[in-house]
Amino acid sequence: MQRRDWLEYAALASATIGLPKLGYSVDRRASTRPYLDLALDAARWIERSRQTTDRGPVYPANPLDPTSVGLDFYNGMPGVTAFHAALAYATGAPAWLDAAEAGADSLVRLVDQTDRIDAGLYTGLAGLAYTCDCVAAAGGARRHHEAAVRLTARITAAARRDASGARWSESWDIISGAAGTGLYLLEAGRARGDRALVDLAGQAGHALLAAARPRESGLMWYPAEHFNRNYPNFSHGTSGVGYFLASLYRATRERAFLEGALAAARYLDAVAARDGNGIKVFHQDGGGENRFYLSWCHGPPGTARLFYRLSQITGEARWSTWIDGLTNAVFDSGAPERRSAGYWDNISQCCGNVGIGQYCIDLIRWRPTAGTEALLERVVDDTRRRATKDDTGLRWIQAENRTQPDNLVAQTGFMQGAAGVGMFYLQLDALQRGAAWPFPLPDTPWVAG
Repeated sequence: MQRRDWLEYAALASATIGLPKLGYSVDRRASTRPYLDLALDAARWIERSRQTTDRGPVYPANPLDPTSVGLDFYNGMPGVTAFHAALAYATGAPAWLDAAEAGADSLVRLVDQTDRIDAGLYTGLAGLAYTCDCVAAAGGARRHHEAAVRLTARITAAARRDASGARWSESWDIISGAAGTGLYLLEAGRARGDRALVDLAGQAGHALLAAARPRESGLMWYPAEHFNRNYPNFSHGTSGVGYFLASLYRATRERAFLEGALAAARYLDAVAARDGNGIKVFHQDGGGENRFYLSWCHGPPGTARLFYRLSQITGEARWSTWIDGLTNAVFDSGAPERRSAGYWDNISQCCGNVGIGQYCIDLIRWRPTAGTEALLERVVDDTRRRATKDDTGLRWIQAENRTQPDNLVAQTGFMQGAAGVGMFYLQLDALQRGAAWPFPLPDTPWVAG
């Protein structure tokens, strides 16, 4: 099953440090904020795809396919709108805030006209609510905060409660399921002082505990109730569910959630491959046990989040050792220059360069090391080399899916396109200036500044 197939399936069911030298020649001379310039070039290309409709401006995921306008944060228009909001915050330019507000207004109109949308963080209502939160935080009108509150209420109303807890679909994972939706509810509950949202997230946690499968001295989770293929890492499996349970414990101090997170960590420890100082967890069962991804979805940048959260909670050094092992596996892989079965022609947040680069930023903010800074420099340079730059702006032509290497497309979205790369550049800009990052995704535990 391709990731796009899965998305459709689920929807229907420190001070400035020594950062990389800029290898990309921007149009502006002697720029003091070169990463911001790169983000603006990516935004300029995205703007070329904008369409005007009776519901407002929309942005197709694939500019060559005007029908590819989506409401999902993964590929669709919400990620573009969140990027516009971050640009508005970074630049102070009213034009970008106008674009973010117009995009949010269009999204609200579109989602109000459909009931065929799930509650997922990367596929549905939770991602849309996060997008409206971003626009409000960037200086948007009161209506955008109110839209986020209404979308959250819609998530609450859609919850299906039973004796085991609460859920929204048969999905359990970070992408579309209870774990990702629960993470948004936790963040919204904290930000708004709304205990009912935290309680609903806790009910989702209890449903996840009931759905766990005992395995290898711990617990594991499949992506969905009737989808029994094991993807043990972050986006679809045990690492992501364990991270949500650990986050629930941090918010509620309910011991069952910590026990579930620790059981997830025991399972991952039992199945992990160790090579020298490196630790890595296989992509999937049923033929992918010897394939190791390297980015957010199925690789160390995502899986490390569980162990970082456990380190925050317990203060135990063993979890930091796990993070070091995962990071060493990325170092030893030769990425981003060396391609492999789990690291193909992709530069994006989910599966490629920028997911590794974002992980480097997170590690540097937490605990700077020369090795991490050097890897970040290589990621920036390789991403620059693979860009297409012309008078329309900056874009990246890539293969979204590993099993479709010839399907090469330049996309606009967040997890698979220019908006996500642009957001990476904005985070580099903030890091270079010693500034906090004001738009953390609900699924990240890393310090923002």
